[in-house]
Amino acid sequence: MEPKFQIIGDIILIKDAKYKERAGELLRLHPRCRSAVFYRGIHGQFRRPDAELIAGETTETVHKENGCLFKLDIRKVMFCPGNLAERMRMSCVGTDEVVVDMFAGVGYFSIPIAVHSRPKRVLSIEKNKVAYDYLRENIKLNKVSTIEPVLGDCAEKTPEGIADRVIMGYLDAHPYLRYGVRALKNGGLLHYHEAVPEAVLGRPVERLKEAAPDAEILAFRKIKKYAPGVWHTVVDAKIP
Repeated sequence: MEPKFQIIGDIILIKDAKYKERAGELLRLHPRCRSAVFYRGIHGQFRRPDAELIAGETTETVHKENGCLFKLDIRKVMFCPGNLAERMRMSCVGTDEVVVDMFAGVGYFSIPIAVHSRPKRVLSIEKNKVAYDYLRENIKLNKVSTIEPVLGDCAEKTPEGIADRVIMGYLDAHPYLRYGVRALKNGGLLHYHEAVPEAVLGRPVERLKEAAPDAEILAFRKIKKYAPGVWHTVVDAKIP
């Protein structure tokens, strides 16, 4: 069940319209929080939030999880607390690897990998200038030197044949699958995310196999409900 509200940094994120009028009460119950925001979801290719400040003065915060710091503005860039388990899983991979993080956002996956796994290099590609600027701030905030932020479209900026691991964390990334596959060395690992209706739950695997017919599917996971009847899924695959 979707929580009625969540806390990101020191901001209360209200998702149930019935709770809007209780913003003041929620702030009193959570005295470390400074603001409350009514959150309607994300829209468009830049995943811009539809969010309204309903109490307090700021929507910029620093969120801490799993030993990592993420600075962001709730009204300007996406951050999904419901994906914590997947971010924690990614924090345990990439040791001594070259990682390409497509659609990197503010560093949702790049930062945990760099903080916890000691990769050789993380190439973090993001098209949204606002998210890219926060990514650069988060690199400094977490004092990691292995992340190289790249501003631009993944179709143009994704390199070929350099990566031990590629992360495709954008839920509409299937048109970019060929770029993710090309970025890998032989035997590299691909983590492909997709929002998929329950009626066609096998679609992400089918799309990945179309892009890489010889791929070995290692795992398929349902992360969380994205919308009624729609799941956020991840496919892990080895590309020969």
